[in-house]
Amino acid sequence: MAFFLETLIGGLMAGMLYSLVALGFVLIFKASGVFNFAQGAMVLFAALAMARFSEWINAALGGDSLVFANVVAFLAAGVVMFVVAWVIERLVLRNLVNQEGATLLMATLGIAYVLEGIGQTLFGSEIYKIDVGMPKDPVMMLDSVFEGGILINKEDFYAALISAVLVVLLTLFFQKTSTGRALRAVADDHQAALSIGIPLNRIWVIVWCVAGLVALVAGIIWGSKLGVQFSLATVALRALPVVILGGLTSVPGAIIGGLIIGVGEKLSEVYIGPMVGGGIEIWFAYMLALVFLLFRPQGLFGEKIIDRV
Repeated sequence: MAFFLETLIGGLMAGMLYSLVALGFVLIFKASGVFNFAQGAMVLFAALAMARFSEWINAALGGDSLVFANVVAFLAAGVVMFVVAWVIERLVLRNLVNQEGATLLMATLGIAYVLEGIGQTLFGSEIYKIDVGMPKDPVMMLDSVFEGGILINKEDFYAALISAVLVVLLTLFFQKTSTGRALRAVADDHQAALSIGIPLNRIWVIVWCVAGLVALVAGIIWGSKLGVQFSLATVALRALPVVILGGLTSVPGAIIGGLIIGVGEKLSEVYIGPMVGGGIEIWFAYMLALVFLLFRPQGLFGEKIIDRV
């Protein structure tokens, strides 16, 4: 029982990280109808900015002020991501309003390659480290309940906690603020939102800025765990099954989908992997997403699209 709970908790913590990346897809798609294939590149670009700014600031201060350097680097990287969001909306999306979905999809692919190239030019192509002080040593918990206790990775626990807090804040932002309600109105009907005076361009900038902030937090967490390297851009591929499972238009769906994928990967690897030779954690999420595409393509919480003729 203790081992099962240990695996389950590990899956839940991994699922929160997947949900964080998936949120970037959902936020942009809800507001603009664009499936943002550049989300992985945004995570990479944000992580590179955070790592390099922290390194440069810490070096300028003599290497004795890592916490201060991280705080300033986070603020600076946040400003960079806001600028990136504004440039994307102004130079790309504004000129592609009412275009076909395939055109917008190709535009985000182009944005992804541009961001990766600019990131390499500005920040370099080495593997960088982000040290935000998250403890990496595992800890035993619930010794008095289960024999031997449950082994919990502290870094995964804190990363999941940060992800959960950000998800809650975003939910409150969408539900309780006037800007959040405007974002939801734009997501429901662009033309109706325009008719009551909601400026689409400003809303899209805000959405991309929020997605940039989500990418920054995700980049810091994943960069702290894996190091900041260009393979980090592929982290968005791990979130694709999450948005398929939860629904591309649902914020709660991104959260629930991430938890299901995270738990499913861990449990299948531990209990089914030995019977099929291992490696099931790599493809389990995609097989589950394929099943949903066949039988419920809108996902668990997505809106079913009905065309009337």
